[in-house]
Amino acid sequence: MKKISSILILVAGILWGSMGLFVRKLNALGLVSMEIVGLRASVTTVVMFLFLLFFKRKLLKIHLKDIWCFLGTGICSIVFFNYCYFKAITLTSLSVAAILLYTAPAIVMVFSYFMFGEKFTKRKLLSLVMTFVGCILVTGILNDTGEISISGILVGLGAGLGYALYSIFSRYALERGYQSLTITFYTFLVATIGTLFLADMKQVVEVAIDSGKIFLFCLAFGILCTVIPYLTYTLGLQYVENGKASIIASVEPVTATLLGVFLFREKITVIGILGIVLVLAALVLCNERKKTV
Repeated sequence: MKKISSILILVAGILWGSMGLFVRKLNALGLVSMEIVGLRASVTTVVMFLFLLFFKRKLLKIHLKDIWCFLGTGICSIVFFNYCYFKAITLTSLSVAAILLYTAPAIVMVFSYFMFGEKFTKRKLLSLVMTFVGCILVTGILNDTGEISISGILVGLGAGLGYALYSIFSRYALERGYQSLTITFYTFLVATIGTLFLADMKQVVEVAIDSGKIFLFCLAFGILCTVIPYLTYTLGLQYVENGKASIIASVEPVTATLLGVFLFREKITVIGILGIVLVLAALVLCNERKKTV
């Protein structure tokens, strides 16, 4: 598993990058940002609970003293991050929203330095700078701010902070011996409870059961954009440092940008393409192993 840990995180980033496709469809069906968060969390919770109940029942056990870890991943990260991210998608383009989200690697790196003693290596710092510059180029901020508003930027940066907190709190949970399945389930159980007070869940249910096709669409949203990527990311996090994992997962804005271009005909310039190349190069550099003599 250790050998493919980086690939697991990469898969998570790609699947998260496709989330905008589902969000825009759900917006069109009448769901607002927090309702989409509630839908995503509740679908994930039900799917994970049924799986654990029938196949991994022992993983449902946690210690009450560790509940703060899941309050952190569920409320401070998932609810806050998803709300900000989905809101940013409605205020900006898919690519801008995803890229603002990826201020997260820098936040994770700083937090991990003070909390877990992770080093600021030259390779990691260079990868971070390349990712950051690449993100700036892809947004098109240097040429055209027509699709970027102050509110969109602030909400997008909030998403970056919330996303960063998942790596921090889940690292604490991993160090306490919890497996990725347990962390994912309790993260979204807590998130579901949190959204009950913030979202119109009656509206969510009405939309989800409107037709068999929409129900399957909502189910796919939960599985493809949440269950699978959070499992693979948390599993990979067992063998990869927080800072490095966040940089690898920055393939998400590249995915979101390419989907925006091909499916929604969002414009991309030569500079934007250069930005994508920089981000991909940063991923390669971050994962390149040092040669030994």
